[in-house]
Amino acid sequence: MNVIWRSYICSVRLRKVPYRCQSGNHPVAPLGSRILTDPAKVFEHNMWDHLQWSKEETAAARKKVEENSAVRVIQEEQVKYESEASKYWDTFYKIHKNKFFKNRNWLLREFPEILPIDPKTEEKMGELSWHPVETNATNSFSRMPEEQNHYEKSFGLSDGQSKGESECLSLNSKEHRKGLLKAELFPGSNATFRILEVGCGAGSSVFPVLNTLQSTPESFLYCCDFAPEAVELIKSHSSYRAAQCSAFVHDVCDDGSPYPFPDGSLDVILLVFVLSSIHPDRMQGAVNRLSKLLKPGGMLLFRDHGRYDFTQLRFKKGRCLSENFYVRGDGTRAYFFTKGEVHHIFRKAGLVEKQNLVDRRLQVNRKKQVTMHRVWVQGKFQKPLH
Repeated sequence: MNVIWRSYICSVRLRKVPYRCQSGNHPVAPLGSRILTDPAKVFEHNMWDHLQWSKEETAAARKKVEENSAVRVIQEEQVKYESEASKYWDTFYKIHKNKFFKNRNWLLREFPEILPIDPKTEEKMGELSWHPVETNATNSFSRMPEEQNHYEKSFGLSDGQSKGESECLSLNSKEHRKGLLKAELFPGSNATFRILEVGCGAGSSVFPVLNTLQSTPESFLYCCDFAPEAVELIKSHSSYRAAQCSAFVHDVCDDGSPYPFPDGSLDVILLVFVLSSIHPDRMQGAVNRLSKLLKPGGMLLFRDHGRYDFTQLRFKKGRCLSENFYVRGDGTRAYFFTKGEVHHIFRKAGLVEKQNLVDRRLQVNRKKQVTMHRVWVQGKFQKPLH
């Protein structure tokens, strides 16, 4: 059974082609189960989970956003922030190197889809009987535990998939593999499981993932950023392995810039705190392009800033570019999403929503006796199987 707990993977077998079946359901006993029930104990921990906002708190946050959005950055400056976006991020990494962001060791708990399916694990999992659980997927959020938590989701055809559809998937998968074999060789062309992290920065996601993939040599990780300094930081890192990872400079908003692999070749795309840095008018085009890179059944994993997060409320007047879009003092930008906006963007890109959650937490600075309301949006979106 320990193999099951470590895998954190829900899979189905379709003509010997494994695909993971994901939903908005959460584990029964989530790691994020630290609930604040007594306000007097708020400073006993650094973080409280599943925070429920009162009407007064929501109204106060809305009012604060209205105030800090009243004065907009002049158009000439906005043009500069857009045209020189990569320059601002490049300067950011030249100054901070890899010391600004902590390693995202939580990624594999939140996104077990990052790992390829172990055939032995899948076979053992297929022998078990699972039962569905009812959870409030709309307003709740939880992390995968480090021990003994799992998806209690019945195995079977995902989203009402019929036998005919599974047969179609099998045929499509065969044709897909033939097409890739005919294509020219590219970095990771021999891999059977390919991951792309978009906006990799200095590697806070890359190296936790790459270290985990050491035991699965058939996997390959691509990572890109439009800041050359960030890519150089990754390539110079002691844990970087060119045999299993390819870091490259790329602007996801530039349709004319090709990726070093063909369309339809990726199993997973990781898009974490990246889309928010793109101008709202260019977000849809970027996601549309990423969608084309996925294999049938491939997953795009998303996490980013949510509306009324503490960082949005703390912006001063004169930093607002457009509605819910701001520029920081260093020239980098941030947008703050609603769950509905996220749903619309990825659905329009032709992806099927498997999870779309708002994560509300209370972050605590016990030394300064200060509390901060944090809001993030997390989603999982799948490329249709045919």
